[in-house]
Amino acid sequence: MKERWPTAAIIALVVLIDRVTKVYIRGAFSQWDIVPVIPRFFNIVHTENPGAAFGMLADSTSQWRGIFLVGISLIVMALIAVMLWRPHHAGMHDTLLLRVGLSLVFGGALGNVWDRLFRGTVTDFLQVFFGSYEFPSFNAADSAITIGAVLLLLDLWRTRHRQSPDAPPA
Repeated sequence: MKERWPTAAIIALVVLIDRVTKVYIRGAFSQWDIVPVIPRFFNIVHTENPGAAFGMLADSTSQWRGIFLVGISLIVMALIAVMLWRPHHAGMHDTLLLRVGLSLVFGGALGNVWDRLFRGTVTDFLQVFFGSYEFPSFNAADSAITIGAVLLLLDLWRTRHRQSPDAPPA
């Protein structure tokens, strides 16, 4: 078993960056303030998302929306925790990419769950445009989740291509 402190440190760093940036945005910007950083490409914008990723379920008026979103997040985080601390029990190889990727996803999920539990919404503030397409606003936790997911895909690709030379073709 590899040491666990780097995993815990990555998770803590993601949560810290996420908390600090969201507190700053809520204190420095009114909701819907827009500050162009790179005109027609990147803005800082303060939005509060009551829904899931990309604003899904944001228009739902159900009192159960928050409980549902927190519940799903906690289930996913529990699965990630098992994969982090017992990768072989989850049928995975314990690699650096796997540990870093899962740590980033877990830290990002924890940052957004924190917002949902204590605020009822998730603070988003990064807005990116590609030509006329506006990507939905996101935050540091979402960025960590995305980077972690990419690392997990790379790990999956690498471990699938590390078969021994005498292994039968798949």
